[in-house]
Amino acid sequence: MPFARHILIAACLGLLSCSIIETTYDVTVGTLKLGYTVTKFAGKTVYQVGRFTYTVVLAPLSWPLTNDDIETIDGLPPKEAIRQGRVKASPYVVKGRRYVPMSVAEAQTYRETGVASWYGYETYHQEGGHMTANGEAFDPRGLNAAHKYLPLPTFVRVVNLENHREIIVRVNDRGPFVEGRIIDVSAGAAKKLGFYNQGTARVLVEAVELEG
Repeated sequence: MPFARHILIAACLGLLSCSIIETTYDVTVGTLKLGYTVTKFAGKTVYQVGRFTYTVVLAPLSWPLTNDDIETIDGLPPKEAIRQGRVKASPYVVKGRRYVPMSVAEAQTYRETGVASWYGYETYHQEGGHMTANGEAFDPRGLNAAHKYLPLPTFVRVVNLENHREIIVRVNDRGPFVEGRIIDVSAGAAKKLGFYNQGTARVLVEAVELEG
């Protein structure tokens, strides 16, 4: 049986003000398990998870972040934390609010229902590329996503509850920082899930444990 897990995250700005975020997600007994393969070549890592393929490329540190509102990660400037590999489940600050991700163990049994949106349109026509919060090259056409609390990276199954389409996405970024939304998927993922034109959809998101 799932049980609700509540996190209170307090971020104090200076000595006078303090903001609190209350977040609820479900941790359930049991995990979706899928086989996978990994291939590395020419600076790329390619994951094959079920029928889905993910190509991972590290971004140059000169590239801007997809979310430039991230102020610090693990107490460091974002790119310094990325350079040191201190990102996976590290706390981070966005617009003065501190977010504390789940542990890897908690994430293994994560399951939540809520509203999904998609992001990345603004990167289509810009020169160069953009970097996700864990230092990867952002691919708006790929099957990737942003989440506020999952460790980076994490694979999750996303089911559009309005049309029952489902895919596996790789969470490698932070967001969405809009009230009432639980996950931001790439434009490519939104098209496969069938909500690209409408912008949002009610979804089920659950962790995928990779077995290889």
